[in-house]
Amino acid sequence: MKIKELLHYTYIFPILAVGYYFSGFMGTGIVFDVIAGILLTGSVISAVHHAEVVAHKVGEPFGTIILALCITILEVALIISLMVAGGDQAITLARDTVFAAVMLILNGILGICILVGGVKYYEQFFARTSATTYLVSIVSILILTLVLPNFTSSVNGPFYNQAQLIFVSIACLVIYGIFLMVQTVRHRNYFIVPEEHPEEHYIPSFQKTVISFIFLVICLAIVVLMAKGLSSTIENMVQSLGAPKSLVGVIIAGMVLLPEGMAAIRAARSNQIQSSLNLALGSALASIGLTIPAVSVVCILYDIPLVLGLDKKDIILLSLSVFIVMLSLSRGKTNILYGTVLLVNLAAYIFTVIVP
Repeated sequence: MKIKELLHYTYIFPILAVGYYFSGFMGTGIVFDVIAGILLTGSVISAVHHAEVVAHKVGEPFGTIILALCITILEVALIISLMVAGGDQAITLARDTVFAAVMLILNGILGICILVGGVKYYEQFFARTSATTYLVSIVSILILTLVLPNFTSSVNGPFYNQAQLIFVSIACLVIYGIFLMVQTVRHRNYFIVPEEHPEEHYIPSFQKTVISFIFLVICLAIVVLMAKGLSSTIENMVQSLGAPKSLVGVIIAGMVLLPEGMAAIRAARSNQIQSSLNLALGSALASIGLTIPAVSVVCILYDIPLVLGLDKKDIILLSLSVFIVMLSLSRGKTNILYGTVLLVNLAAYIFTVIVP
């Protein structure tokens, strides 16, 4: 690569963000936190650019899988670090974070993608088999991890005992592993829409792809670290507004999901709704399919109680969201109504977090 290319903002922002994070200025004043917010936003935009470079090189659906897995791994690292530091006070952290991420993805990211695509193109088409494959896996893991714990009797409360936790973790990994095999090997054609002009498809060099992948990891890591660093500032802001503390988890989850959210929305604007679905539903599946097993291992090793079962209100909202997504994706084409209803569901979720 030429030196001039390395001076592009997508390389400068992550480097500045890393330097600023380790400088110790974050959390020392409102001005410094605003600067951190600007650098975080720049890193998010940079992550989207580098993810697209990698996706162009490896092709679909591998490009969207890489972005989803990177963000999920970093999300898991953030949750585990907070749980180990918080001990018994963080027993609901994994559940709340995973639930917030799933609701933001299914209603927010997917809703905006469908709405944006519908406004610009009226209808967008995708493979129904891909949506069905995603939703079968997502619904199974959601019920096993966030609903069933409320109805087991071995332990009082929304908990699994150790044997149940091990079984559910293995079940999540089996479902996600088989899904990846279906997506990348046996039925890869479900997740790909043939390009109208493949000869115009830009393929970056190997060197540029490697550099972009390294910067993608750096961008995602610094986004998570800055989100964690700004969490106390966000918490103070939420408390000053008189809102419940649970809103903090929603805001942090939103910040972590920004890179893939922006990538999915850009794909929808480019009439690539299949890529948007791969990003949104793929990240939702990875979020629950990988996070719960990883957190379970940590809780077993450190003997930390883990609350997984949702309360009745959240179960209703989750059921509504999954049902609407299933109906919206059942015909293989989208319109603005589907996106609008999903965004209304998101507004209802956030409103009931603020006003429970």
